[in-house]
Amino acid sequence: MELYFFIKGIVLGFSIAAPVGPIGVLCIRRTLSNGMLSGFLSGLGTATADALYGCIAAFGLTVISTFLVDNQSYFRLIGGLFLLYLGYTTFRSNPPELAAADGSGKGFLGDYVSALFLTLTNPMTIISFAAIFAGLGVGQTAGNYMLAGLLVFGVFVGSMLWWLILSRMVIVLRSRFDQKRLKWVNQFSGIIIAAFGIMSLIMV
Repeated sequence: MELYFFIKGIVLGFSIAAPVGPIGVLCIRRTLSNGMLSGFLSGLGTATADALYGCIAAFGLTVISTFLVDNQSYFRLIGGLFLLYLGYTTFRSNPPELAAADGSGKGFLGDYVSALFLTLTNPMTIISFAAIFAGLGVGQTAGNYMLAGLLVFGVFVGSMLWWLILSRMVIVLRSRFDQKRLKWVNQFSGIIIAAFGIMSLIMV
């Protein structure tokens, strides 16, 4: 039973993380520009937020989930504005030299925190988790905190696994990108990220 819940959590975490959104675009761009660790830490920030929202859904913390849903317009506003800022800075940024991109740890904490913040300011994530958990019959774990904990840990592992695979795939293809193409990636990524920000603000 314990292994069943853990595996189900991995599948859920992987499935929720896989669709390409603003974090996916950001992860790809950071991996190309700054190396695999930068992209993976961006994904790790999202996996952490997924696990936190998974906790709320799995443990039935209705007070927190109600607060998030009732104030989702404010969260969308904050997240949308941050995405616009991130899109602008990404569009304007110059890619570092490829040879030196993997050697510096500068900004790695920022990669993690910014992705964590972006995911936490999207309260629809908690709604998605609650709906999926309920649909699969795991929204309530009959007061068994061990099963709920294994489920949430599985969500974290599954989400983290996706970001590891994605960042590794990008690294494999990275040798095909010179400085000019990396600049195009930054500009294209900036436009896409800003577009997600505009969509978030429209939905406020």
